[in-house]
Amino acid sequence: MMAAARAWTPKLGLDLRGGTTVTLTARNTSGSGGVSASSLEQARSIIQQRVDGLGVGEAEVTTEGDRSIVVSVPNMQRDELIRLVGQTARLSFRNVYQVGQGGPLPSTPSPGSGSAGASPSPSASSSAKPAPGLPTMAQPTAPGLPTAPASERPTAEPSQRLGVDQAIKWQPTARDTEEFGTWMCTDSFPLVSSEVYFSCDDAGQKYLLGPEIIPGEQVKTANYGVPQGRFDYVVTLNFNPAGTDAFTKNTTYLASQQSPMNQFAIVLDGKVVSAPQVSQTIAGGNAEISGSFTEQSAAELANILKYGALPLAFEISSVDNVSASLGGEQLRGGIIAGLIGLALVAVYSFFYYRMLGWLVIGTLVMSVLITYPVIVLLGEAVGFALNLPGIAGAIIAIGVTADSFIIYFERIRDEVRDGRSLRTAIETGWQKARGTIIIADMVSLLSAIVLFILAVGSVKGFAFTLGVTTLIDIAIVFFFTKPLMSILGRTKYFGQGGPGSGLSPRSMGVSRESLLGRRRRVATKEA
Repeated sequence: MMAAARAWTPKLGLDLRGGTTVTLTARNTSGSGGVSASSLEQARSIIQQRVDGLGVGEAEVTTEGDRSIVVSVPNMQRDELIRLVGQTARLSFRNVYQVGQGGPLPSTPSPGSGSAGASPSPSASSSAKPAPGLPTMAQPTAPGLPTAPASERPTAEPSQRLGVDQAIKWQPTARDTEEFGTWMCTDSFPLVSSEVYFSCDDAGQKYLLGPEIIPGEQVKTANYGVPQGRFDYVVTLNFNPAGTDAFTKNTTYLASQQSPMNQFAIVLDGKVVSAPQVSQTIAGGNAEISGSFTEQSAAELANILKYGALPLAFEISSVDNVSASLGGEQLRGGIIAGLIGLALVAVYSFFYYRMLGWLVIGTLVMSVLITYPVIVLLGEAVGFALNLPGIAGAIIAIGVTADSFIIYFERIRDEVRDGRSLRTAIETGWQKARGTIIIADMVSLLSAIVLFILAVGSVKGFAFTLGVTTLIDIAIVFFFTKPLMSILGRTKYFGQGGPGSGLSPRSMGVSRESLLGRRRRVATKEA
């Protein structure tokens, strides 16, 4: 099965293969007031969905205190994680009035932007005829990509903004134009004054933008993919009825304007992601963003839009990296601990059970041969990542497996002492021992389930591994330990209690005749 899945090693957690932990400190987007517990939990849930949407295994997103969120993701680079979780994803669509050179973006977004990192800077494309060097926006030319509905958008206090018709007809003042001429991207970013909006893109192009025409909350669906007949990744958007109506009205207006006033800026977290040119009315509420997307960057942007905007703005308080070398040392330590535990069980088994200790070792080896591929396949199927507590759970499984054999063996000994032969005791002992084994394993399994439900963070890895290995133990003791014990009982050496077999009369505490089921012949004299 591992060959079919093309997976030979288990996925490792943050503490074993390295990764990044980011602590985000929240503040109210209005700039005043406290942070409510419901908004913090909503933000945590959205960040969790964003990370899970990329298929990242064992990502941990937890709240800490009354305004912090801690995000721990294995095998993910610092900048990549910051870009994914730090963006508030405040999306808006605004008309372009002037374009100029504004220099590079500031390295750190201003507090007003709420952004913790730069997003991709694609362009928009369509079938409309573009002017040389400018992208355009229109309905997708290829059959639509499958879209997934955006999650429930966070609610915020509605701001006073112009209606769609007013926003479309708005024009900048002479003062707005004068200030835009001297404004640079390295100044306060973005600059917002009344309805006017100064912003930049990644290329250092600055834009004088008008009031918001369509807010990001009116984006209903978002997805990414490669349309039929093309080779580049695109992000598709679909607006709700209100957004569709505004989009149709605005593209009708823009199609009649001259450059650059026929451009439509897509602004994400204060930065112009794309400023496509519109040459015709676009109805239906569908839009497509394309450009220098990789699969990963397209997925990131689609997930941010799909799972909604964060209800709070965040500042990055700390970023901690766990190196792969440190994780490798921990992994080696866990493996060494497991081998030591296995060796101690083996020594005890040979000391107490003599040659029957090989059955214990065989049971443990079989457990390892089953557990390893199960963990590998679970990593591929459900994203389970093995962490250090998970290794501890696997080590405890050594004791659980050995304990099942001990219960069975002691039942055999009791049956022999009650007068049954060894071969009979192997069968009757199993009938009485299996109930005890099942109950003991069920208690362990129930503990693992309760711990998995109530625990947070890496402790879940311990509970999950313990539960899986407990189920494996039940299968092994029923389909390996007991059948092999029955086979050994039919051999001359073990079945007749040979010296050092672990089933000798001395080990059982009975006479040889009783072990073999022979009755003593008592001579009687006639009176």
